[in-house]
Amino acid sequence: MNAAAQTLENCPPDDDCHQRAAPAGWDERVLTEVSTVLFASLRRSDQRLRGLAYLRGLLGAEGRRSIRNMAALLGGSATEQSLHHFVSDSTWDWVPVRRSLARHITRLDPPLAYVVRPMVIPKTGENSVGVDRQFVSELGQLVNAQQAVGVWSANERMSVPLNWRLHLSSSWLDDRIRRRQASIPDDLGDRTLGDWAVEAAVETASDWGLPRRPVVLDARHMDLASTVAAFRAAGVPFLARVGGAVRLTVTDPAPHGRSPELRQAVQIMTAARDRMRPAPLPGRTPGSGLPTHLTTKIRVRPSPAVQQVAGPGELVLLGVAEGRRQGPVELWLTDMTETRLPTLMRLTRLVRRADHDFRETTDRLGIRDFTGRSYAGWHRHVTLASAAHAVSVLDGDGPGPREAGRGRQD
Repeated sequence: MNAAAQTLENCPPDDDCHQRAAPAGWDERVLTEVSTVLFASLRRSDQRLRGLAYLRGLLGAEGRRSIRNMAALLGGSATEQSLHHFVSDSTWDWVPVRRSLARHITRLDPPLAYVVRPMVIPKTGENSVGVDRQFVSELGQLVNAQQAVGVWSANERMSVPLNWRLHLSSSWLDDRIRRRQASIPDDLGDRTLGDWAVEAAVETASDWGLPRRPVVLDARHMDLASTVAAFRAAGVPFLARVGGAVRLTVTDPAPHGRSPELRQAVQIMTAARDRMRPAPLPGRTPGSGLPTHLTTKIRVRPSPAVQQVAGPGELVLLGVAEGRRQGPVELWLTDMTETRLPTLMRLTRLVRRADHDFRETTDRLGIRDFTGRSYAGWHRHVTLASAAHAVSVLDGDGPGPREAGRGRQD
């Protein structure tokens, strides 16, 4: 059993940590501790002071976290120029800062998994770096927006964003003037949002010296073969939500005596609905008033086309349904073939933890409020907003999240 599974086994499903709501305010001791850890890689004391000021602005400003609004809280026009230079024009590297944040968070409150979630940033203009009119699969429509992806340290008590990638379309990468104005690195090439998601997840889970945990992500709009191949190559276990049309071969004894054949995931799980049992999830008991989902898992092999890229090896297909007469509402694919069903189900719910914390904490602290055209400025801003999120949820009296409320994710 892997480390995430062992940790979950030791955490009772009815633990009251599942019922806390987002905290208000922050602890000054936490701000001091986090800023000291984060900005240790900044050589100049003035940069460290500006970093602390930027965090204070994110935490304390009213309304939109624009540099102007933050400066109004901290000291006026001179402060505005100072903060703008610090985030958009300075030379400090955001990667060591992110890595320091990640190590600090995972030491204080070890994750059960690293959750990947997209972030769409609607825009009205055309100058913000990466903005484009593009189809956003999560919204099902064309939107003028930036698209990014974040990797979160997540357990059932809290989640914190650690790592980010910003998608740049060909309209930015192929335009020399735009590239120069946004200071886009020369070696940054055309990649899909899914490619960036996998790269960020592998970097976080494998390259930063963090606790080894699985990656949980929605891969329904990603290339399955390259996704599986990347995680296998890095030795990172994964739990990926997939679409019903994914073609697989059952390696378990075939349901209803069927011979093994390549079939759609939704067909496989529909045929196995008699094997489904109530999902063991926190709070979802017959008397809780919440719907009790049904679930089962089946050993499968991916299609030959996927195996050519990702290599051989069994996977497990996890299905979640709302009733025996209905088809599955969620399908998940994982290489954690020996992990117990209750553990896999609890890992899938961490996506809701991250969604909730983004909505109630990260977004309120202005992670989507950067309006500059600088590529580096965007990355520095979201790094500092992630740190502000951490400050707002950590407890100054000891390791772990603040006791003041963590909302349900039913």
